[in-house]
Order: sequence, then C-alpha cells, then structure tokens
Amino acid sequence: MIYLVRAIHGFITLFFLICIAYIYYAAITDKVGLIAYAAVVAVISEGLIVVFNKGICPLGSIHRKFGDDKTFFELFLPKPIAAAAVPFLGSVAAIGILWLFL
Repeated sequence: MIYLVRAIHGFITLFFLICIAYIYYAAITDKVGLIAYAAVVAVISEGLIVVFNKGICPLGSIHRKFGDDKTFFELFLPKPIAAAAVPFLGSVAAIGILWLFL
C-alpha cells in the first residue's frame, strides 16, 4: 500500500512541478491566459496548505500512517537537501508568479 501512496504523491508532485514550469513558460513567452492563471491558483493553494500545516506537506502524515518513515523527497534526495526541497520550490514558484504578473 505504501507504494501506492508514494505513487499518488509522486503524481501530485509532478502536477505542481508542471504548474510551476508552465508559470515560467507563460512569463517568458508573455502568454498569460486561463491555464497560467489556473497554475497560479493551484500553486498558491498548495502553498497555503503547506504554510498552514507549519511548512510540512500534509501528505507526509498519510505516509506515516502506512509506516513510511521517509518524506517524499527523501526517496530521491539526501535528508538535508530533501528538507530544503519544499521551501526551495516555494521560492521558485513565488519568483515565477511575481515574474508572470510583472
């Protein structure tokens, strides 16, 4: 079951990474439209959820329910770098959103 949880978390993470990439694409090409706005809303919504969860991805508690002692990014990165992944990606997203609206 833990592999299913990890796979679902992976697809959710991929979705948000694609949203961030699209925000940069829209900012670079000046193609701001409905998809760019939807990506911004999705990324900001996810960011607010993480902020209100004290900087921790809420899916981490689901991982722990199934006995997974690693965070999602610890599956691929060393623990110190994995701990910085969410704040780093949040900063990257914020910069892209600011660029998009400037």
